[in-house]
Amino acid sequence: MTRGPLALQVRCGNVRAAFPKNMKRLLLILGFVFTATSWLSAQSLTAEDRARGVAHLERTREAFLAEVKGLSAEQLAFKAAPERWSIAQVAEHIAASEDFLREMVEKQVFPAPARTEEVNLHELDEFVTTAIADRSHKVQAPEPLAPTNRFGDAKESVAHFKESRAKTLALMTDKADLREHATDSPLGKKLDAYQWLLFISAHCERHTKQIAEVKAAPDYPKS
Repeated sequence: MTRGPLALQVRCGNVRAAFPKNMKRLLLILGFVFTATSWLSAQSLTAEDRARGVAHLERTREAFLAEVKGLSAEQLAFKAAPERWSIAQVAEHIAASEDFLREMVEKQVFPAPARTEEVNLHELDEFVTTAIADRSHKVQAPEPLAPTNRFGDAKESVAHFKESRAKTLALMTDKADLREHATDSPLGKKLDAYQWLLFISAHCERHTKQIAEVKAAPDYPKS
């Protein structure tokens, strides 16, 4: 009788196939590999993701620049209340935060391991941009990012922001492994580098809305 893993062995009128048993094991192995490969490939940044990220960063940049364009010294310095920030202070915070968060991505997120839990990446992307930009929940800025006139004046804050946003856009445009590392975040979820860059963009959007709120104050200077 021929022996081997694919041989059919006949005993007492019953047919026992070694082939199906081995095939079952093979299919289990292949199924595991396929599932793992599919999950890992889902973590890769797609061209569509990258395009959306670039568009979001460009949109929030232009919205901020439009809000601060052509404002007078009185308008920049105006405060709706003594404890509120002026537009100049908000602009400084946006520029300082851009630096702080991007450097955090470069120094802490990229060296971090990949996330181990399964997650719907696009749902989490959307959650980041929506939650951070939502001003219905006010948050105290951390002390290192509070306004201190670090750039000299609002004009310099805006100039610094433009330079810093260009560096953030370069990461979003050129970095290959934006999905391959993840760290804890204030949102209670691990974010990958791509999502942290969306966080930066949404943070700018959040405080651009704050500038609009300052302008909406009844006694905001008309010029």
